Amino acid sequence: MQNRLGGETATVLEPVVSPEVVEALATGGAVVALETTLFSTLGLPSPANAEALDRCLAAIRAAGAVPAITAVLDGQPRVGVDAAEHDRIFGPARKAAERDLAVAVAQRWEFGATTVSASLSLASAAGIAVFATGGIGGVHRDVGATGDVSADLDAISAHPIVTVCAGAKAFLDLARTLEHLETAGVPVLGWRHDWFPAFYTRSSGLPVPHRVEAAAEVAAILANRSRPDRGLLLTVPIPESAELDAAALDVALVEALADATRDGVRGGAVTPFVLGRIAAATAGQSIPANLALAESNAAVAAEVAVAISDRAVG
Repeated sequence: MQNRLGGETATVLEPVVSPEVVEALATGGAVVALETTLFSTLGLPSPANAEALDRCLAAIRAAGAVPAITAVLDGQPRVGVDAAEHDRIFGPARKAAERDLAVAVAQRWEFGATTVSASLSLASAAGIAVFATGGIGGVHRDVGATGDVSADLDAISAHPIVTVCAGAKAFLDLARTLEHLETAGVPVLGWRHDWFPAFYTRSSGLPVPHRVEAAAEVAAILANRSRPDRGLLLTVPIPESAELDAAALDVALVEALADATRDGVRGGAVTPFVLGRIAAATAGQSIPANLALAESNAAVAAEVAVAISDRAVG
């Protein structure tokens, strides 16, 4: 099976693609894939998760693109979920990374909320070129002891998609995360910004390798990469008005990571544990920050998707 970008789709998984997304792809339209972990209770509490989805969908459509929500519902991998089923996304979920997709299908999970890696896999299988998320996973600070490196990084390098994010979560080893992406051959771009964002803050203090000013540049970079099976990472800093205080955030992160170690929290459980502690430490300010950065990323992703579509047509 060939994907939209002309390469062979390296998967036997055949997602169910919604009619709207099928039509958009068939006519060369712009499509933006979305994960569902962020919009489930695994990502944001109710009703913030529903607001996040509404804002992301509106931002994508306002830019002239079609949103494609990814999920596993009743054992079916889905790309594109109609509004009538959105309520299912806001409830309890089992987190589904790329490695879990086959299990979720075989065991007919009622709702598998897709992570970055699963979303990229499904989007690639459908032939979608752009994916928007909040923040990616990366290399953990205690990687020497645990070997914990997020599957997000491998998926970003393995699927020919532009991943749009607000950098990586601040409790990770961001320098090693960037080094890992370089080793994997993933171009890392800063959207009108010189610094790698740290999710809730606009800069981690680490420079991005390349700054871009326009969506057409991103489309050209995707088209001209030397390895057609590789993706690229576009980092978008959180809007200034929503940025959290870096010093206070650092204190909360150190305490949360220490508590996670003390309580034996490991692997995929670390992210929700730490984010929950940050929400408490910031008196809930992390939630509007999350909403703002998710909406911002979706808007930029839609711009890029439109530019890719225009380039293909032109």
